[in-house]
Amino acid sequence: MTKDNISPKRGRPAKSGRDSNQTKQLLIQSGVEHFTEFGFASSGIDLILKKVSVPKGSFYHYFASKEAFGIAVIEEYSRYFAKKLDIHLLNDNNKPLKRIANFANDAKDGMARYNFKRGCLIGNLEQEVTLLPESHRLQLLATLDDWQQKIARCLVLAQHENAIPASLDCKALASFFWMGWEGAIAKSKLTKDLTPIDIFIDTFLQLIAK
Repeated sequence: MTKDNISPKRGRPAKSGRDSNQTKQLLIQSGVEHFTEFGFASSGIDLILKKVSVPKGSFYHYFASKEAFGIAVIEEYSRYFAKKLDIHLLNDNNKPLKRIANFANDAKDGMARYNFKRGCLIGNLEQEVTLLPESHRLQLLATLDDWQQKIARCLVLAQHENAIPASLDCKALASFFWMGWEGAIAKSKLTKDLTPIDIFIDTFLQLIAK
């Protein structure tokens, strides 16, 4: 993030009528929205603070540092996205491969809803990783590992149902899925079109299905 003229002091809580925890959570949510759209490394925090009506001098009342704020933002997005994955991948009403397709359709709806201005925060930060603190890199790796495990478990279920060959390495496939997925999301943002996501998910499912 760009340097702002903020002295790293504890500061005072914002006089907004909210309690400290509410304001902190609103700052994190504002950070998720901002960094998903504009990136992290080149962004300051002025607009994030303004949106939540928190004065600059109060920032360090809620976060020890900008690095700590970044970690909180990544963790928040990771929880949100993991919940979205679980809604689809753990849905016993659908076959495993259908669950993956439904997740993709949900993500497509979100891309269109925000007019392709937002993508995947984790994918965005991967592209900026050389400019981020080491703690952020490690958090990104942990998030991707969690997501990969979720897809891998769904693929194992597909094997148990004889929907994909038993010889396939589900862990490797899950890693491949997320590498392709992040590329498809980035291409959709670039073209402002959902076709790249459709191409990726359709091809992935066709390649692994019996």
